[in-house]
Amino acid sequence: MTAILIPGLLCDRFCWEPVLERMNASVADLSSQDTIEDMAADCLAIAEGPLEVAGHSMGARVAMEMARIAPGRVRRLALLDTGFHPLKPGETEKRAEIVQYAYEHGMQALADRWLPPMVHEPNQTPELMEKLNAMVLRSNEDRHARQIHALVNRPDAASYLDRIACPTLVMVGRQDRWSPVSQHEEMMELLPNARLEVIENAGHFAPVEQPDAVADILVPFLEE
Repeated sequence: MTAILIPGLLCDRFCWEPVLERMNASVADLSSQDTIEDMAADCLAIAEGPLEVAGHSMGARVAMEMARIAPGRVRRLALLDTGFHPLKPGETEKRAEIVQYAYEHGMQALADRWLPPMVHEPNQTPELMEKLNAMVLRSNEDRHARQIHALVNRPDAASYLDRIACPTLVMVGRQDRWSPVSQHEEMMELLPNARLEVIENAGHFAPVEQPDAVADILVPFLEE
């Protein structure tokens, strides 16, 4: 089997480094596609045969789509700090505004605006915030716009979660304000073969805010 780790919006392998230190896995590249479906298809093409898939944030939406497209191949699924609802009223306008903001002010301004609410305040050390900031700056405005387009046009995962039969790990930071614990509890009500793990003292970037706590749970699950 092959493990595939899928990063979220404006994210890359940095968010998965604590996991990669403990296991062999491929990290997906979501820099060129502009739909969740294309992202999922490209991830499925990384390797042949059975897959263990973990996705964070937008990456988890891609992971869900992989399980829908190829249920016989995705053998284990981990969904971290994510959502499953279809487009919400006003979301298109809000996301269009932040795309325009990035084009007008640049990626540094976007990072300054976007990152702090995503990280639990006690975890906002200069070292972590500098690394997250550098990650955002490795991206660009066009990639941001493509990924926002993918999110605005995302599939309605709520319509098929009840058909994902593989063992599924749902994980969320206790202080995740963007994708709260309650949202993951709703996912649990639909998923037929899932367990929920809440990571204490972590926000939306739980994999790097509490790397050991996340890896201690995620790596054994994927390797089981």
